[in-house]
Amino acid sequence: MKIVFLPLKRSTISQFLVIVFLCVLLFVFHKTEAITVLNPTIESPIYKGNQNYPIIAFECNVVWGTEYVGPMLDILNEYDIRITFFIGGEWARDNPKLLKRMVAEGHELGNHGYSHKHHNNLNLEQNRKEIIDAEKVIEEITGIKTCLFAPPYGEFNNITLQAANSLGYRTIMWSIDTIDWRRDGVDNIINRVMKNPHNGALVLMHPTADTVTALPIIIERLQEQGYCIGSVSKAIAGTEDKNLHEKKR
Repeated sequence: MKIVFLPLKRSTISQFLVIVFLCVLLFVFHKTEAITVLNPTIESPIYKGNQNYPIIAFECNVVWGTEYVGPMLDILNEYDIRITFFIGGEWARDNPKLLKRMVAEGHELGNHGYSHKHHNNLNLEQNRKEIIDAEKVIEEITGIKTCLFAPPYGEFNNITLQAANSLGYRTIMWSIDTIDWRRDGVDNIINRVMKNPHNGALVLMHPTADTVTALPIIIERLQEQGYCIGSVSKAIAGTEDKNLHEKKR
């Protein structure tokens, strides 16, 4: 039998190579992760709020430092300020009373994943599960469904963003970091915030002893400069309400 080789057009060869390349992607990556890599419409994380208004948001990640959460709430209540607490699911499960107090006092709740994992090392379904599990326990305790997600350690990749987007979440980062977890002193925390306060700033903090001491000083200095302090959602929207105005002491 005589074998006949038919000549192929260059365009046909190119199309064949593209198909082979896509098949390799699907083989190397999990199918849903490959879709993420090829999806150009993933919403970017948010680092700042609306820069047209003098509103600064405090965002506090809570997975440890439980003994300092109550004192922080006392200070915020004294100044009539409502901020955003990004809550770890395990912490929520273990501290339902404090979580309910946050809601009762008007603070916004965000999602910080369930078990404080490195989300950039997780696949799509693992990312989704961390967010969903935290969402469920927070909603069971408070009746509130979270819609803002702050990835632990500030670590994320396209798969993390795709997971958050697919669940209706906006991924939140920060423009000012107190780095209070270093526990290197109250003055350093204050200086990091006051070095460059700006409209729409998102200030990251955690419940620590130094943060509790620094918080009233930061609040008063920002208010002296004409800033209102509020939640992440308020800063993004650039809106003001009675909770954002300075409380006269």
